[in-house]
Parts: sequence; C-alpha cells; structure tokens
Amino acid sequence: MINIKTPEEIKIMRQAGKLLAEVIKKIVPLVQRDVSALELDKLAEKLILEAGAKPVFKGFKNYPATLCISINNEVVHGIPTQEKIFKDGDIVGLDCGLRYNGYCADMAVTVPVGKISRHAQKLIKVTQNSLLLAIKKIKPGIHLGDISWTIQNYVEKNGFSVVRELSGHGIGKELHEEPTILNFGQAGTGPILQEGMVLAIEPMVNAGDWRVRTLGDGWTVVTADGGLSAHFEHTILVAKKGAEILTQ
Repeated sequence: MINIKTPEEIKIMRQAGKLLAEVIKKIVPLVQRDVSALELDKLAEKLILEAGAKPVFKGFKNYPATLCISINNEVVHGIPTQEKIFKDGDIVGLDCGLRYNGYCADMAVTVPVGKISRHAQKLIKVTQNSLLLAIKKIKPGIHLGDISWTIQNYVEKNGFSVVRELSGHGIGKELHEEPTILNFGQAGTGPILQEGMVLAIEPMVNAGDWRVRTLGDGWTVVTADGGLSAHFEHTILVAKKGAEILTQ
C-alpha cells in the first residue's frame, strides 16, 4: 500500500529534505583530486548529527557508512574507504539519506573531478535531465509508469541505457516504502499518483549496456561492461499542482 502523508508528516519531511540538501551542498565542492572517500563520509555523518538528524544508510542492512560513494563504473552503494582516492577525470556519485524526527529523506548527485571527458559530461547531463523531466511530469492523476517511461525514453534517445535491476521507491517513516519506481516502463501503467505521496526518484544511467553486477563486498554495484555510470535522486512530494522537490 502506498502511504499518503498527512500535512504534519509533510512538514517534517520538508525539514528533513532541506537538511539533507544542505549536507550535500557542503560535500559536493570537496569532491576533488587526492581527497579520500572516507573523509567525505566522516564529514557527512558529522553534518547530519550536528543538524539534529541521524544517518539512515549507516547500519541499514549492515551497510557500514553514512554516504554511498560510487566512482566511474560503480553504479551505486560504493563503500567509502581511505584507499578510495579521487583523481582527475573521475565522476563520483554521492548518495545520502537521513532521518529527522522519525522521517527519511534521500538524495543523490554525480559530480566531476577536475576535467572529465565530453562523453562523461554528456552522461551526467542526460542523467540529471532525465530526473528533471520525470519531476515535471508528476501531478495527481498520472500513472507511475508515465514517470518510468519518461526517464527511459529520454535516456535511450541520447544513446545511454537505464539500469533495470535497481529502482526508486516511496519514502517516509521507512527509507524504502511502496511503490517501487522503475526507470523503464510503459506510460499509462501502474498505480495512479495521489496528492500526499512522497517518492524517491533516482535514475541510474549507464554509458554502455544496462546490465550490472555486485562486487564481493556485497554492496558495490558496478556496470557489467565496465562502462561509466551516473546517478541522480530527489525526494519528491506529489502536491496538488504538481511536484515539490523536498531535497532542492
């Protein structure tokens, strides 16, 4: 069942989303050459705790960190370590979640390190645009499949592929709630959106084939063909007149 949030719940989720967006805003400029992923993870945890919130990823199904940091061919769930050092030309996915007053927010961005290839630039832009196009579609009365189709159609028109084994999700008191939000599908199918639903929409886009595999650490998902991957995510409220981005 898809939870409809009350005005009181929405108020808290707006605060949670704002706090998370502020954390990410402070982390992004630090994605630079010779910086370790672990440094950013520690900072993210410090900022979240200082804001009066809690990291929601840390300990979730035994995930060991606050921040998922995925580099180049890593799609999602990359574990930040001291040995994971950024270098010029990398693209770095930052995925973070927090819990504030009992409610979750979830957000992801992909950022370049120094000068990156045109191909990588296009991949990042297309992934970000696919999310923004999906958000523009959102309003009460549309089908969930309309969002999925919008993402897939735009990505594939631009010569890339959407990951099919991972998805977005509803969000609220739990990090992952109903519905599952695929990044591919048919328009006019699936549940109908209603005012008060809160969704975490997150296109994951590969430069090559859509297939992925999970590394031996049990978490890090990589492209099966070794190609680049990008990831963007916002927590979105289905409002009366359209979408409200809570992690803006």
